[in-house]
Amino acid sequence: MSNQNLRREEAAARSALVTVDAYHVELDLSSAQDPETAGFRSRSTITFRCARPGGSTFLDFIHGGVSSVTLNGRELPLDLAVDGSRIHLADLALENTVTVDGTALYSRSGEGMHRFTDPADGQTYLYTQYEPADARRVFADFEQPDLKASFTFAVTAPSDWVVASNGAEVTRTPLDAASATASAAPQCSRWEFAPTQRISTYITSVLAGPYFKAEDFWSGVLDDGSVLEIPLGAYCRASLAEYFDPQNVFDITKRGLDYFHTLFAYPYPFGKYDQAFVPEYNLGAMENPGLVTFTEAYVFRSKATEAQYEARANTILHEMAHMWFGDLVTMKWWDDLWLKESFADYMGALAVANATDFTNSWVSFANRRKAWAYVQDQLPTTHPIVADITDLEAAKQNFDGITYAKGASVLKQLVAYVGFDAFIEAARGYFRDHAYGNTTLTDLLNALSSASGRDMGVWSRLWLQTAGVPTLTPQLETDDDGALTSVTIIQDAPDPVSGEQVPRPHRLRIGLYNPDAGGALVRTDSVEIDVDGHRTEVPELVGIQRPALLLLNDEDLTYAKIRFDNDSLQTLMASLGRIPDPLARAVCFSALWNGVRDGALSASDYVRLIAHAAPMETGAGVLQVLLDNARYAVERYAPAERRSALRESLYSLVVEQLHAAEPGSDRQLIWARNAAALGRRSTTHTDLLRGLLKGRTQIPGLAVDSDLRWQLWQALAATGSAARAELEAELERDSTASGRVGFTTAAAAFPEPAVKASAWQEAVHSDELSNQLLSATIEGLTIGSTELLSMFSADYFASLTLVWSARSIELASRVVGGLFPGAQDLPEHMVPADHPVLMATMDWLEANPQAPAALRRIIIEQQDQLLRALRAQAAGR
Repeated sequence: MSNQNLRREEAAARSALVTVDAYHVELDLSSAQDPETAGFRSRSTITFRCARPGGSTFLDFIHGGVSSVTLNGRELPLDLAVDGSRIHLADLALENTVTVDGTALYSRSGEGMHRFTDPADGQTYLYTQYEPADARRVFADFEQPDLKASFTFAVTAPSDWVVASNGAEVTRTPLDAASATASAAPQCSRWEFAPTQRISTYITSVLAGPYFKAEDFWSGVLDDGSVLEIPLGAYCRASLAEYFDPQNVFDITKRGLDYFHTLFAYPYPFGKYDQAFVPEYNLGAMENPGLVTFTEAYVFRSKATEAQYEARANTILHEMAHMWFGDLVTMKWWDDLWLKESFADYMGALAVANATDFTNSWVSFANRRKAWAYVQDQLPTTHPIVADITDLEAAKQNFDGITYAKGASVLKQLVAYVGFDAFIEAARGYFRDHAYGNTTLTDLLNALSSASGRDMGVWSRLWLQTAGVPTLTPQLETDDDGALTSVTIIQDAPDPVSGEQVPRPHRLRIGLYNPDAGGALVRTDSVEIDVDGHRTEVPELVGIQRPALLLLNDEDLTYAKIRFDNDSLQTLMASLGRIPDPLARAVCFSALWNGVRDGALSASDYVRLIAHAAPMETGAGVLQVLLDNARYAVERYAPAERRSALRESLYSLVVEQLHAAEPGSDRQLIWARNAAALGRRSTTHTDLLRGLLKGRTQIPGLAVDSDLRWQLWQALAATGSAARAELEAELERDSTASGRVGFTTAAAAFPEPAVKASAWQEAVHSDELSNQLLSATIEGLTIGSTELLSMFSADYFASLTLVWSARSIELASRVVGGLFPGAQDLPEHMVPADHPVLMATMDWLEANPQAPAALRRIIIEQQDQLLRALRAQAAGR
């Protein structure tokens, strides 16, 4: 029986019994280049104390075999000690030393020790990724965040490799060939690294392979007058080195270190600061102290927009904020995951705005991060920011829009509530009081109360311990001359479980916008107020002439969906693009997109709005979000009978703007990418797409580079307008990891039953695909008509339990979420709830009440997204 899913009460009991002092971990990666070698030797020596001598506990180790377990000098019988993924330790002393020697397994899922072979040159690359609990896939440990310890790593690997860990390299010793674990092993060396500070298991890290490395350093003067020097490193695969821009990475890193040292008044505590960009990464990045890991999608081998560079800067600074929020001070258990992720999300946006040249950080936050939170918080599986995490499977699922983006949005609201200075003083006290320790919600609230002089209990209960998105709607009355006689804000804030109203306190700004002489829609007045309860009167606006646009939540201070009065809505439909303030535009765009999702604004009206506003949008990142939303509105929210006309209307707009855009501009590239994305669903413009690929169509300034080429090929393949031989020729030209991913997506996109059936077999009934190629296959497979994909619906539901039990949670989640048959049309005269896919989903949920909670959560969320789409289709008729 699997015993990998550690429960919260088990972790609490172990924490009450055990205090861990240190780990010494030895990993032998000398045979990693041999693809037939499934695992590597892992030897973990742990010193720890026991509060009740004579008691018992267990270690965690997901392994390929255990060869010995030695506790306090005595070797334990393996048949008694080793129980699946747990190693039982009995009759403990006051002070203990345990050594576990065994085989850990290389991963293809991005969990544990991931092994990747570069198709460009055949080189092997390794890196680790653990959050929330996969260090136990690499070495035996106490896998929970509150059992911190100092870690010392020793790694044996090929001598010509680059090897790194959290601590600085101390020694590197060449080994005799005879000492290698395999006769055919290459010449190897042993790296030993300095002990770390006390950190949690999930943020330890090892990197090994023929990585390219760039070096730099940062220095700064601390408050006591001393100088702190931090060595900087930046890594990527050797075949990507020509595209890597480490100096830009170092520049953002230095700016961040300058900013956070001043802001937090606590020096960076982890010595060096390395950043590695690694292949097939499941996340954007991970905050391992001393060795942060990032997706290598941030190494731009094709032209990148300013928005992409801003996103990379945001991620770099998000992870840097974790050095304090998460690494220095860590949540006790995953219930308080927000204590690190919400703060890092907020601090990342704040640092980009204040420490870099990207001036629209909060615009990006409103358009992407906050929009993610609004979606997540309206699902039936939403949860409070402070969540109830009963076990590790639940923890894995809670790296979501609530924990990250809603938490960050609420923190922005908190800053408006208590003041920025009080907020930062609270953070500084929090670091001083809890350095290298673990905390809960209470610890942070105490720091906030002390710094602000406010009782944070009510605020915490209403914002951190409740779920759901409040909706704010203005009600306006005017006299015969158009002057406002009454302005009332109605707050609708139902609890998503009980349905009872739970109004939240909001600090927000109301903006009044009117046309100027040049036709721009500018702010002519504003008022900042506190909103609380179901109804809030705004007497400050009485007597003012009714504006063309009344914008609640101007400057995006609070977390709420907002609605518009009818006059304001008509103004936006005609003139949204004429608002010069980018953040005000972002708030309006977000509100209108929520209206589409709620069925209050039709997909047709939204596409009409985008047609007016998108050509005037100056922000490349915002433009991309608008076009993404417009495509989604057409394909999911528009009634089937209107979809083709809307799609062609949007396509015509994109092609027109592609030709009109400034040569070489970010906007030109975004229009080109969207032409390819829309081309997946339409054969109208295949001549344009093929012409761009073959060079017959020249658009001045547009570089049809590798990434764009694959997007164009995928569009042609999806409409049956390309041949497999053409894709294979493109792959031969671009035989890189990215090329392989592009090819895999395109090859699975052909609208042919046999192609789809083969891709389905690979994704669902085989475990041969790595994490990245599995995602590429799912993407290609799901491009196509509802009718073509409907043949897999029955097998999807029949396979769910087996997929979940046979795969890691990472890979299983991709299959379950990615292949849910959510692209459905609502037949005329059918009630949305009666749709056969919704009925099949409900049947599965009713038939599988004991299915793992994480699996049921994915299915429930997908069911809700489909129901929302069908309701929008019905409302749009």
